[in-house]
Amino acid sequence: MTDYTPVHAGTVTKYVVVESFDITPADLGIRAYEISKDTMVKETCFGLVINGKEEEVNRVVAELRKIDPDHIFVKDRGFPPGDPRRCRANIGGARPGYHGMENEMTVIPYVSHGLEALKTRDIASVPPPENPLDHRELGIARLKKLIEAQES
Repeated sequence: MTDYTPVHAGTVTKYVVVESFDITPADLGIRAYEISKDTMVKETCFGLVINGKEEEVNRVVAELRKIDPDHIFVKDRGFPPGDPRRCRANIGGARPGYHGMENEMTVIPYVSHGLEALKTRDIASVPPPENPLDHRELGIARLKKLIEAQES
C-alpha cells in the first residue's frame, strides 16, 4: 500500500442526492457552480459531489436544498473525489460504498413522499404518541381507532 497525503486536507466532501422528476443533477450542478466559491463540484448520475472547506460546502448545500427540500438529500462522504483509495479507476469495479448508495436510492422516494405528506396532514388527525411503557394487547377497539385515524 502506498502512502497517501490528502491534497484536500482540511476539507469535507458531501453527496447531494436528488430524487425528483422536476430537477436533474445537471440543474443542481448549474446552480452549484453559480453560487459556489472555492469548491469542487462533480456531477454524478444521482446528484452532486461537493468538496471544499466545510463552511463553504455547507453554505452551498443549504442553498441547493432550498430548491426542493423534500427531494434533495445530503450525505457525508469520507473521501474527496478522485482519492486513489476509493476511485474506481484505481481499484477496479464498483467503488466501495456504491452498492450501499444504490440501495439507499430505492428508499429515498418513500422518504420524499413522507416529507410531502407531512406538509398536507392535519395535525388533529394524528393520534397522540402512545406511552412506550404501555404493553396492553392491541384489542379490537384500539385497532378500530388506529384504522379510523389512518382513513381520515
